Amino acid sequence: MATRLVQINMKAHDDSALGRFWAEALGWGVDSEGPGVTNLEPVGFAYPDPVAVCIDIVARPEPKTVKNRVHLDLSTTSTAHQAELVARLKDLGATLADVGQGDVPWTVMADPEGNEFCVLEPRAIHQDTGPIAAVVVDCTDPRAMARFWGEAMDWTLHEVTDDHATMRSAQGVGPYLEFLRTPDTKSVWNRVHLDVRPYSGDDPAAEEARLRALGAADPGIDQSAISWRILTDPEGNEFCLLAPR
Repeated sequence: MATRLVQINMKAHDDSALGRFWAEALGWGVDSEGPGVTNLEPVGFAYPDPVAVCIDIVARPEPKTVKNRVHLDLSTTSTAHQAELVARLKDLGATLADVGQGDVPWTVMADPEGNEFCVLEPRAIHQDTGPIAAVVVDCTDPRAMARFWGEAMDWTLHEVTDDHATMRSAQGVGPYLEFLRTPDTKSVWNRVHLDVRPYSGDDPAAEEARLRALGAADPGIDQSAISWRILTDPEGNEFCLLAPR
């Protein structure tokens, strides 16, 4: 048994408006599974497929109070493309952001609801990822996170150091998942989190038990009204275990 990363979940005050921004930013299609939920995926995409990690935007009233611990890195193909993308994103409503990055070759921005993301300088490793180069998770121990997520998912671990760890689908397609060492610690419920899904035919209860044995924990909330399971990774980051597909 194993899971794989299929989407990220992003909270928003206005899911429709934020969905339109990200659909335009990525060149993706937009759909809705009901009031307060906006789904984004590439046009013509057959979900789930590792060629893309989709985005679910869910309406929630709570304000954003701290820097997100999960963010997107967007890929570019040249310095001209990077500049053009930054300008286009500004026209769509994004702003430049300062998270203490200093003088770096990438551009840190925030979407219209303040969610941080990066527009990377061109990197050879990201030329085949699609518009999302990586999903990045802040953490205090990248090695420990790589151990957990390396067992939790069937993705391939590419690099592990004390400062960062990098994974990608075993099929060698789609964005990377990166764990980046940061000095700050988790203090609030994450507004952006990972959603993982077992494969068709897997037993969801058995998969939940397996993840718990690896170090996943219960967030301590009432989950009686939902059909999926919310768990936390070893650093307390919430993630959702969806139904097999």
